[in-house]
Amino acid sequence: MTSHERGGAAGSAEPCGPVEPAEAPAEPAEAPAELADAPAEVPILASELIARGRVWDVRRDRFEFGGAELVRDYVDHPGAVAVLAVDSDERVLLIRQYRHAIAHRDWEIPAGLMDVAGESGLAGAQRELVEEADLVAGRWDLLVDVCTTPGGNSEAVRIFLARDLGAVEHDYVREGEEAEMVLRWEPLDAVVDAVLAGRVQNAITANAVLAAAASRARGWATLRPADTPWNRRAAVRGERSAS
Repeated sequence: MTSHERGGAAGSAEPCGPVEPAEAPAEPAEAPAELADAPAEVPILASELIARGRVWDVRRDRFEFGGAELVRDYVDHPGAVAVLAVDSDERVLLIRQYRHAIAHRDWEIPAGLMDVAGESGLAGAQRELVEEADLVAGRWDLLVDVCTTPGGNSEAVRIFLARDLGAVEHDYVREGEEAEMVLRWEPLDAVVDAVLAGRVQNAITANAVLAAAASRARGWATLRPADTPWNRRAAVRGERSAS
């Protein structure tokens, strides 16, 4: 913003006095003591499929909110799982893969869609680790859950920590972009540095390595059982299938 936009001539702006901090808005009386996202029961008046894609769809919902009737379009996503595979030297497995939507070959951790009917998050993660990295793991923990872009996408992603790794053979054929994937092992701290420096920008990878670094600093005490119920994805998928 220029000095003219602030309302004064160039070089003649008056110094501003101290700015008093604004009062924080009061929380609702029913706000829980624990910081946590909360499900919302919003009346859906209509839900229309406006585009069907190869992987996900686009829907248009009409719903009531705050006494008004709103319309929103969003990507209806099946959900995904991802795996931060860490070896005995605290190196993490990264995969370089071409992503057409961003016109980049980015570095990311093994991940894939929850597109097998009835498959649990853990089973999906184990499958992806085999298919993308030829690896199995003797120890699995839940690292972190994320919703990638809740402003316009229903995608929920569960990220697992996989350790005690071993090689495995399989007959899965990598096709399309997966056919030219490049695998690379990097120290966890080096990947954290790359994320913070902006050299690695994949959101799932960033969440995974930052969560792992924070958990490691706490003696891995924040890890949850790998079979922890995935309530967020279950709620979203249930709402979509009912509409």
